[in-house]
Amino acid sequence: MAQCVQSVQEFIQDTFVPMVAVLCSEAAETSTRKNNLTFAELVRPFCRLTSEVHMRDPNNQSHVIKNLRISVTSIVTQPPQQTAIRKLLSEVVSASQPAEGLVANVITAGDYDLNISDRSVKASVPWYNNWKDTLTQLSSSKFHAATTPWFEAYRECFFQSMPPSDHEFLHHYLACMLVVSSRDPDPVDQFLKLSQEQHRIQHSSDYAYPKWFIPNTLKYYVLLHDVSEGEEQRAESVYEEMKQRYGTQGCYLLKFNSRIPSSGADEQIPDPWSQYLNRNNLQNQEICEDDLVSLVNKNKENYTNALELDGLDNSINDGIPNNFKSHPFQEGVLVKSGGLDGPNRAKPVETTNDAVKQNSSSAHGFSLTLTDHDRIRQFIQEFTFRGLLPHIEKTIRQLNDQLVSRKGLSRSLFTATKKWFSGSKVPEKTINELKNATSLLYPPEAPELQIRKMADLCFLVQHYDLAYSCYHTAKKDFLNDQAMLYAAGALEMAAASVFLQPGAQRQYPTHYMETAIQTYKDLCKNLVLAERCALLSAEILKSQAKYSEAATLLIRMTSEDSDLRSALLLEQAAHCFINMRSPMVRKFAFHMILAGHRYGKADQRKHALRCYSQAMQVYKGKGWSLAEDHINFTIGRQSFTLRQLDNAVSAFRHILINDSKQTAAQQESFLREYLYVYKSVSQLSPDGPLPQLPLPCIKSSATRVFFGHDRRPSEGEKQAATHVSLDQEYEREASQQWKELEEQVVAMVNKGAVPLNFQPTQYCLNSQTDNLRFPVAVVEEPVTVEVVFKNPLKVPLLLNDLSLLWKFNFRDFNKGQEGDTRESISNEKDAHIKASLGIATEVINEFQVNGEETKMARLKLLPHQTGELHILGVVYNLGTVQSTPTQDGIDSSTGAQVAASCPHVSNLYSGKSGSKPQTPHSLQQPGSTDQLEYFHGLSWTEGKVPHGLSVRGRQDLEIQGPRLNNTKEEKTSVKYGPDRRLDPIITAAMPLLEVFFINFPTGLLCGEIRKTYVEFVNVSRCPLTGLKVVCKDPDFFSFGSKTAVLTPSSPTASENCSAYKTVVTDCLCMSSAATSSVSPADFGMGSGYPLWVIDVPLPDAVLLPGASVQLPMWLRGPDEEGVHEINFLFYYESTKPHSKLSHRVLRHTAIICTSRSLSVRATACRSNVLDAEGKSDGDNLLVFLDVANINTSEAGVREFHIIQVSSGSEHWRLQKCINPDEDKDAKLSSRERAKLCFRATRCQSSEATSCTEGRYIFADIVLGNEQIISATTPCADFFFQSCYAARSRKTTLQSTMGPGRPKTGGFTKLVQKCSEVDLNIIVLWKAYVVEDNKQLILEGQLHVALQSIGKEACSLPQVQEAQEMVLLKFIRPEQPQLPTRPSMEQLSHLIKISLHYPEYYDHPFHQKSLCLVPVTLVLFNCCQIEVDIIIDLRHKATSPEMLEVHGSFTWLGQTQYKIQLKGLEVHTVSLKACFVHAGVYNLGSPRIFAKLADQNVQCETSQQNSTPALIIINNI
Repeated sequence: MAQCVQSVQEFIQDTFVPMVAVLCSEAAETSTRKNNLTFAELVRPFCRLTSEVHMRDPNNQSHVIKNLRISVTSIVTQPPQQTAIRKLLSEVVSASQPAEGLVANVITAGDYDLNISDRSVKASVPWYNNWKDTLTQLSSSKFHAATTPWFEAYRECFFQSMPPSDHEFLHHYLACMLVVSSRDPDPVDQFLKLSQEQHRIQHSSDYAYPKWFIPNTLKYYVLLHDVSEGEEQRAESVYEEMKQRYGTQGCYLLKFNSRIPSSGADEQIPDPWSQYLNRNNLQNQEICEDDLVSLVNKNKENYTNALELDGLDNSINDGIPNNFKSHPFQEGVLVKSGGLDGPNRAKPVETTNDAVKQNSSSAHGFSLTLTDHDRIRQFIQEFTFRGLLPHIEKTIRQLNDQLVSRKGLSRSLFTATKKWFSGSKVPEKTINELKNATSLLYPPEAPELQIRKMADLCFLVQHYDLAYSCYHTAKKDFLNDQAMLYAAGALEMAAASVFLQPGAQRQYPTHYMETAIQTYKDLCKNLVLAERCALLSAEILKSQAKYSEAATLLIRMTSEDSDLRSALLLEQAAHCFINMRSPMVRKFAFHMILAGHRYGKADQRKHALRCYSQAMQVYKGKGWSLAEDHINFTIGRQSFTLRQLDNAVSAFRHILINDSKQTAAQQESFLREYLYVYKSVSQLSPDGPLPQLPLPCIKSSATRVFFGHDRRPSEGEKQAATHVSLDQEYEREASQQWKELEEQVVAMVNKGAVPLNFQPTQYCLNSQTDNLRFPVAVVEEPVTVEVVFKNPLKVPLLLNDLSLLWKFNFRDFNKGQEGDTRESISNEKDAHIKASLGIATEVINEFQVNGEETKMARLKLLPHQTGELHILGVVYNLGTVQSTPTQDGIDSSTGAQVAASCPHVSNLYSGKSGSKPQTPHSLQQPGSTDQLEYFHGLSWTEGKVPHGLSVRGRQDLEIQGPRLNNTKEEKTSVKYGPDRRLDPIITAAMPLLEVFFINFPTGLLCGEIRKTYVEFVNVSRCPLTGLKVVCKDPDFFSFGSKTAVLTPSSPTASENCSAYKTVVTDCLCMSSAATSSVSPADFGMGSGYPLWVIDVPLPDAVLLPGASVQLPMWLRGPDEEGVHEINFLFYYESTKPHSKLSHRVLRHTAIICTSRSLSVRATACRSNVLDAEGKSDGDNLLVFLDVANINTSEAGVREFHIIQVSSGSEHWRLQKCINPDEDKDAKLSSRERAKLCFRATRCQSSEATSCTEGRYIFADIVLGNEQIISATTPCADFFFQSCYAARSRKTTLQSTMGPGRPKTGGFTKLVQKCSEVDLNIIVLWKAYVVEDNKQLILEGQLHVALQSIGKEACSLPQVQEAQEMVLLKFIRPEQPQLPTRPSMEQLSHLIKISLHYPEYYDHPFHQKSLCLVPVTLVLFNCCQIEVDIIIDLRHKATSPEMLEVHGSFTWLGQTQYKIQLKGLEVHTVSLKACFVHAGVYNLGSPRIFAKLADQNVQCETSQQNSTPALIIINNI
């Protein structure tokens, strides 16, 4: 049980006290009423003796009585009705509530920290004897017992309201005070009348109530004298006459004052009556002003609810008789106001309030001084010492003598009991064996009742040993007579006597109490006495720390006849469980739920709410979702009834936001009830701020913000730029690529350096983007916020008038940091505003989220002025989806009508407050009639809440920023940075570009050239300039040459509408190459821009507002097959300077799928074209092309035609085609291959002069009927882009090799240069494609870069093989070193060799056997340094194959020559070859060795001879 303010001993002693009746004259009552008190109330605070009292028992032994209290009450002639008693008990409990503002009492039990009540603990804990030890332990221990003052108030009222019984005498009057005022005309005669009246009440058969202890009742005569009005001398004379008539011990003169003290008195008179009258005002029903005024001031709402809502129904009220007014319980305000007899429930409250107002200015005993207090206290002591106690002592002796004489036993009862106990014991019968003898009545003179009287008298004066002996004796007699009611009473008081005996050796007889309770309850059917016995036994068990037994006893006493009693006992049982040595927390919570349920049935809604709230501490967060739902639902229901609307909303909110396991129908009921409660709350404060709604859940971290208009969709052949949209998924790698592209163009615009305050453009912000800075939005461009809603319920939710909540601060950024000083605006107060001076808000009329669905809503704001925008959250009307016309057996229209009739929270119940709502029969479910009445929300608002009800509220968007992890402090703590995605800065107007691609292909062949158009549209009100495009694949597209002459304006009217600039030629005239020269700067190369950044050639470099322009754009399919993702970033600026936004960008991603076309492999070798005289026309090269058709016919390609081969170089050019095939137009079908041979020469002197200016020479060798001018767009564009891309890759590769590599020597560079070839071949082709039964002609170009002699080059990019997995090595990799000396391959190309001889030689071998043929060997030093040459003629072919094919011959003359050639020198050597018979011979047998002069080289390097030298010897 909960800890009580009184100890158990004090509680039992104060429960059973001597009863004294009071009978006053009218004048005496009038005198005491001047102090707003009756005579009984006047003496009540002084009825406890402050000193010890001594009396003697029948054995003449002195007995000490400590802390004795007597009960002085007025005589009442009618017993109270049980219905009125139940009413008063209910009001007592309702008026006693937990005090607010006290320190919380937290009990720690296992993993639970329970906030039970306050720390008001009396020093009576059973295991501490000293109060100082108790307080010390309470201050240092975690164990604290909770107090329940409502239970103590109920218990006190219950014991005081118990009517006296015939089987016991504890509540019978022992004495009667006859009070007369000194102002009476004849006080002595008045005493006589009062005495006769008392005698008539006691002995007349007309009065069965009250009960008197003995026939000879003590009469004590009291004369009241008001010293402020009466005559002192007259009062003294009357008192002297009284002493002569009644004796000095039978009368008393009580003086007191009734004059109001002066207002200037500084003396503070205490009010000892307040603690008694305030505590007992409801029991006595005498409304005292101090009590009600303090109660109203403290908690006016609670008091009003207690009186208005917690009453009985009319059936109970009508059962109260009118003659009940004679009892003190009926003298209160209820009878005076007619509240119990009338049907109107509000009348008692009004009358009570009137009584409070009338008595608010009065006080109890306000005219009594401290001297008067002492006089009253002295009067009580005199009455007790001289009157009451001697009378009790005398009565005990008389009863003892009567019992001894009647029994014929010894004189002393003590010796008699010893003899009885020493003899043999007769076995007692059990309760089941006994008959129902409750109807047995003893006559008043029966010895058994005399023993009981003596026992009760001894008990009242604390003589517990003698009382126990008498009770034990009477118990045996009653059991023998089967008088079970009498026996149960004797057992009950015998057990209490044993417990109260100081230092008793007997053990407390628990079975006595159990037997008494069972007898009262089962045999006697007297639940009132059973409850009294249980309360006493439970307190005794609690004091002995037997909490389990006490809880079992209390639970057993619960029944269906009284919900209030059951609730109180269940609550005390719950406290027993929590106060055990090992607290049973879950049992505590379960029984608190049961108690709260019974409180609810007893209309004690505040106590029910408190019990459920305390139990929630145990069930919360433990995974018992159904139990939590039930508790929260009940808390919400009780809070709503008590008008604690905020608590009701909070409770229903928890039901909805938790992971509910309820069914869909149940969740819908919860939701409807929440909406109804929430609607009631909002109607109470319609002008207040919008509260937070619990549904649907918002994933704040998933909120995305998009800045800008929705792009116009693609129309037919016009494809809009993809840019950025909320439909695209965020990719971190792609975002980094766009950032790099933007940094490239910003660095180029800012002369190569990225500004320190550079902030990458982010059009769409989410949880993965960098949100540390304030984003920038533009005036008149919408801000779209994507909010993710999640419906945790299984029922759909309907959101109406959904919009964003925002706050906007006006600011003009052109005026500096201070800006505009205008006030900020917000739509928080009126969220229905769709447009304002600063921001236009878009409203979604209906937005439905189905059950357990996650759905996104995109809400827009349109700023009209510059400033700072703060998006706070969303606002909407939350409601349920309108269902069928009838649901759950209730017509929706009917529900709407009922709801309309109950617009306010005060009209929740149409009936009286004490009645329970009626549930339609169709709503009853099998599980709705259980013991807990778990209505699942279908009982209290069903029929009142329409299904279409909606409430308006808000939800804030609170986004947590990223965790900071930069500094040491941030790493060692948990700190989060800001997230500014919802706080954009609205800046001034900026241009807005839209880009459309016309006829943009999705598939190309590798190297295919396609012409398309790009449309640029300025959709803003500001002109734009500085338009550039950035792309990592600049060789994919081109906008043409800067020179208009080199760019074809439109496709020519020639064959097949070629994208090239073509000229019709005669193939016979094109045996040699046509040349032209251009500068790379004409095509945007070498301008200082990064290769990725390309200027868009806008007319006048400005695009006006609303204007559009179409520009041609040539595309070239990437050389590598597959799917390519090509990113375009369009950069543009405003013509006016801008403080917050320097530029804007537009993104576009093109997806191109390329298929195989041709594969070109090229090889260059030196030509042997040298004159015998040593005159050379410059270096000549032979270029061999191997062209293969590698297309797999997937694109429907029939065949390829090689229509032209061109070259572009600063030093070389193609001269002519030396292919022996007469058909120059090479046709390649699938899997076919063609070989072409061309002669290339160095540029002439005139061309070389132009080359010094950095110009490129283009040579075109036409293989068809049409010449494509390769020096114009688009051929030259893609040629230069390919060259620069290859050059940049080479530069990147060299930079990765590190700066510490060894430098190459000067002679090595010269050797390398002699074998280098800077010649780029362009192969132009046409493809005939069949698509949809139509033949199309595609065209394209492939590039091959020849870099050195003898090294093969390919048009296809070389695919690097995947490296095998190797072990991880923690060492620094070695830097690849460049060779410091020329390689053998480079040294083998130092000398160019040429043999001059006749191809046919006739010789008559029959005349002359030896044939001598002159041969000239021409040597040319290809490098610019001296070379030592060795000519060895002794080498002969030794292999049989060579001998068989070519035969054998001999060189005549000198067989070895040593020559030194200067740089670029030509040297001739005359030789003679000797043949002995006719045949075909190879004259290329001389071996030439060369080494660099002035170099420490041990051996020479053999020089390669490119072609064999065949000679035919004929015999004539």
